[in-house]
Amino acid sequence: MSLSARGTDGRLAPVTKIPEENYSPTWPGDRRKPIPRTGDEIEVLTGFLDRHRITFEQKCSGLTPQQLSEPSVPPSTMSLHGLVRHLAGVERWWFQIQFAGADVPMLYYSDDDPNQDFESLDGDVDEAFAVWRRECDRSREIVAAAASLDDTGATIHDGQPFSLRWLLVDLIAEYAQHNGHTDLLRERLDGATGV
Repeated sequence: MSLSARGTDGRLAPVTKIPEENYSPTWPGDRRKPIPRTGDEIEVLTGFLDRHRITFEQKCSGLTPQQLSEPSVPPSTMSLHGLVRHLAGVERWWFQIQFAGADVPMLYYSDDDPNQDFESLDGDVDEAFAVWRRECDRSREIVAAAASLDDTGATIHDGQPFSLRWLLVDLIAEYAQHNGHTDLLRERLDGATGV
């Protein structure tokens, strides 16, 4: 496959190499591992999900608890502290409660206060990250224990089945969406950018 681009004279010319400076910069101290391009389905899906998890964690690093709790993109009240609480709750809700059927309480939620993950930020930020990391570890254990990607759980509200494959793709989309929010929040806080 050959690529081409328009030269200054308007004609197409072959592109042999894209200059390094034209790529988006990576996050300083990037800890993400490459996702296997030829791995099996479980390796690729869990690789993408873990990459999104690490991306989120990296983009929250180096900030004070006050910065992490600051809603920096008005009029939204979203903060990085709220996002980590939300994502911890999402991990537990989908992997433990709905997929594995565990009888554990929901995190940062009650019927009387359904938005406490984003709005009740009086707790310790470091503890919120510790809870999120534990939930991610538990989710990984559940995935590793599954017999196949065709194993199913059921949604609480209607009892409809879903496969582990579907769940992994859904969580990848969830993290991708919130990593976009994280980009905006972080850049507004201190100007930091990168992929």
